[in-house]
Amino acid sequence: MLQQASGTRTVPALEPPAFSLVCGGLLFRVCRRAHLSGDSLELLHRRVLVVTLFTWLPLCALSIVDGPGFAGAIKIPFLYDVETHVRFLLALPLLLVAEVVVEERISPLVRRFVEGRIIRTDEMPTFNAAVTSALRARNSVAVEAALLLLVYTLGFWLWRNAIASGASTWYARPDGTRLHFTGAGYWYGFVSIPFFQFILLRWYLRLVLWFRLLWNISRLDLHLTAAHPDGAGGIGFLGHSAYAFSPVLFAQGVLLAGVIATRILYEGQTLPAFEMEVLSAIGAMVLFILGPLVIFAPHLDRAWRRGVAEYGCLANAYIFRFEEKWMRGGPHKTAALLGSADIQALADLATSHQVVSSMRLVPFGKRDVFGLIAAAAAPLLPLTLTMFSAEELIGRLFKLFFH
Repeated sequence: MLQQASGTRTVPALEPPAFSLVCGGLLFRVCRRAHLSGDSLELLHRRVLVVTLFTWLPLCALSIVDGPGFAGAIKIPFLYDVETHVRFLLALPLLLVAEVVVEERISPLVRRFVEGRIIRTDEMPTFNAAVTSALRARNSVAVEAALLLLVYTLGFWLWRNAIASGASTWYARPDGTRLHFTGAGYWYGFVSIPFFQFILLRWYLRLVLWFRLLWNISRLDLHLTAAHPDGAGGIGFLGHSAYAFSPVLFAQGVLLAGVIATRILYEGQTLPAFEMEVLSAIGAMVLFILGPLVIFAPHLDRAWRRGVAEYGCLANAYIFRFEEKWMRGGPHKTAALLGSADIQALADLATSHQVVSSMRLVPFGKRDVFGLIAAAAAPLLPLTLTMFSAEELIGRLFKLFFH
């Protein structure tokens, strides 16, 4: 793209670097070399299959070799460990699917700041520097190495002390305060669990990088207008884009549902006992996605105040002239109002003023909030079946469909 300069000279416009939140980093390059991914995250089915086989299949095979871990001689056999199957057969594939969704919906947003003239020309160098910094952090091998170190230190400790069941299971036998791992347990604790934690933590890192980029953008002198029909000054696309992270929230909801299901099935707890944990988890997930967008509130507030003042003055000027022309000109002029463009212009002005007055001070609305809540809560709905016996459930369904 070229911009006209003085005389006949032209200079290239400052274009933002091509941005991708997920196509980068050491693991991405490894997947490309292993023909598990293309430049734009192609081969999703192959990637999901290989990762699932790598994390879940060895557990199944080693449990068969261990013998008791696969049958019912222990409290939680492999076949009945809902939490494990949910983690590796549902949540982990969903986190991989989420990469494709985010690539399609989040990556174009950086260019929308430029194409929508939200970034002023004199701010383009700073904007491009912020995008380049985000890409550099995304590609950092040191950052991913730090995540891996965190997984094998704090992550293992948390799983061992706060998540792993203290009962006799297919992966470990309790002995006082210690757990003696089975063959399957060693793969579970030192390969499968760390791999899952790494993938999940990498998603948190990506979200932090995305919000860091938005923070740097929010510090620029943005060109926002209160009259924009999206009701958010022209950056309402940020709130709508939050749906791209729905698979990540759904995967975390699936993981939470698996943990609760295990506690209900093998520890005798009930679903209402987890009410506060569920509400807190869903609230934290949604807040983590939408909360950082509040950083644009000062910009939106200034645009709203400026719009209300400017459109208020415009309305006053037009209405005064309208009344002078049509309401104080006598009956013959009032009769000529029928079919006049002035009355339509008055209605259009009122609509514009209403749009300005009702502008949101955050770039997301109730629909965006409820959409993310639904994504995080949906995996937990099947757990409500644990609150009814089979007879009660059949009776309720019968009443629902036949009464």
